[in-house]
Amino acid sequence: MLFTGDTARLVLGNGGDSPLELTVEPWAEVHLIEPGQSRVVVTHSPSGDRSWSGTLRGDEPFRVDHRPDAVTVWANGHCFHLTDAEGTALDAEASHCPAQGLTS
Repeated sequence: MLFTGDTARLVLGNGGDSPLELTVEPWAEVHLIEPGQSRVVVTHSPSGDRSWSGTLRGDEPFRVDHRPDAVTVWANGHCFHLTDAEGTALDAEASHCPAQGLTS
Protein backbone atom coordinates (compact mmCIF):
# COMPACT_ATOMS: atom_id res chain seq x y z
CA MET A 1 0.00 0.00 0.00
CA LEU A 2 1.33 3.45 -0.88
CA PHE A 3 1.08 6.35 1.51
CA THR A 4 -2.20 8.28 1.14
CA GLY A 5 -2.24 10.49 4.26
CA ASP A 6 -0.92 13.94 5.07
CA THR A 7 2.69 15.13 5.18
CA ALA A 8 4.12 17.80 7.49
CA ARG A 9 7.56 19.40 7.26
CA LEU A 10 9.47 21.32 9.93
CA VAL A 11 12.57 23.28 8.89
CA LEU A 12 15.29 23.65 11.53
CA GLY A 13 18.32 25.88 10.96
CA ASN A 14 21.51 26.26 12.94
CA GLY A 15 22.57 29.90 12.97
CA GLY A 16 25.07 29.30 15.77
CA ASP A 17 28.81 28.70 15.85
CA SER A 18 28.76 25.07 17.02
CA PRO A 19 26.84 21.92 16.05
CA LEU A 20 23.24 21.69 17.24
CA GLU A 21 22.06 18.30 18.47
CA LEU A 22 18.70 17.28 16.99
CA THR A 23 16.79 14.49 18.70
CA VAL A 24 13.65 13.16 17.00
CA GLU A 25 11.19 11.52 19.36
CA PRO A 26 9.61 9.11 20.05
CA TRP A 27 12.32 7.28 18.07
CA ALA A 28 15.19 8.76 20.13
CA GLU A 29 17.23 9.33 16.97
CA VAL A 30 20.04 11.85 17.36
CA HIS A 31 21.51 13.88 14.49
CA LEU A 32 23.79 16.92 14.29
CA ILE A 33 23.00 20.11 12.44
CA GLU A 34 26.28 21.84 11.62
CA PRO A 35 26.56 25.65 11.80
CA GLY A 36 24.94 27.27 8.77
CA GLN A 37 23.02 24.12 7.83
CA SER A 38 19.30 23.40 7.81
CA ARG A 39 17.47 20.13 8.22
CA VAL A 40 13.85 19.29 7.52
CA VAL A 41 11.98 16.82 9.72
CA VAL A 42 9.22 15.20 7.66
CA THR A 43 6.43 13.18 9.25
CA HIS A 44 3.31 11.53 7.88
CA SER A 45 -0.24 10.93 9.11
CA PRO A 46 -1.80 7.85 7.53
CA SER A 47 -5.34 8.90 8.39
CA GLY A 48 -5.59 11.60 5.73
CA ASP A 49 -7.74 13.74 8.02
CA ARG A 50 -4.88 15.91 9.33
CA SER A 51 -4.92 14.20 12.74
CA TRP A 52 -1.59 13.32 14.29
CA SER A 53 -1.15 10.51 16.81
CA GLY A 54 0.66 11.47 20.00
CA THR A 55 -0.29 15.14 19.81
CA LEU A 56 -1.90 17.19 22.55
CA ARG A 57 -4.35 18.52 19.96
CA GLY A 58 -5.42 16.73 16.80
CA ASP A 59 -3.88 19.28 14.42
CA GLU A 60 -0.26 19.53 15.63
CA PRO A 61 2.23 17.44 13.67
CA PHE A 62 5.21 18.59 15.80
CA ARG A 63 6.22 19.71 19.25
CA VAL A 64 9.62 21.37 19.66
CA ASP A 65 11.70 21.70 22.83
CA HIS A 66 14.81 23.91 22.54
CA ARG A 67 17.91 24.14 24.73
CA PRO A 68 21.05 26.22 24.05
CA ASP A 69 22.91 23.42 22.26
CA ALA A 70 20.09 21.03 21.36
CA VAL A 71 16.57 20.77 20.03
CA THR A 72 14.09 17.92 20.46
CA VAL A 73 11.34 17.47 17.90
CA TRP A 74 8.39 15.23 18.69
CA ALA A 75 7.14 14.09 15.28
CA ASN A 76 3.53 13.04 15.80
CA GLY A 77 3.12 10.99 12.65
CA HIS A 78 3.60 7.26 12.23
CA CYS A 79 7.12 7.65 10.78
CA PHE A 80 9.65 10.37 10.01
CA HIS A 81 12.68 11.09 7.90
CA LEU A 82 15.22 13.89 7.55
CA THR A 83 16.06 15.83 4.43
CA ASP A 84 18.33 18.71 3.58
CA ALA A 85 16.88 22.04 2.43
CA GLU A 86 16.65 20.71 -1.16
CA GLY A 87 14.65 17.64 -0.10
CA THR A 88 17.42 15.03 -0.38
CA ALA A 89 16.95 12.23 2.18
CA LEU A 90 19.70 12.20 4.82
CA ASP A 91 18.92 9.14 6.88
CA ALA A 92 18.98 5.48 5.96
CA GLU A 93 15.53 4.91 7.48
CA ALA A 94 13.90 7.26 4.96
CA SER A 95 13.37 4.32 2.61
CA HIS A 96 11.08 2.71 5.22
CA CYS A 97 8.68 5.65 5.37
CA PRO A 98 5.63 5.07 3.16
CA ALA A 99 5.70 8.65 1.84
CA GLN A 100 8.84 7.63 0.00
CA GLY A 101 6.64 5.42 -2.17
CA LEU A 102 7.31 2.20 -0.30
CA THR A 103 5.18 0.07 1.98
CA SER A 104 5.88 -0.06 5.69
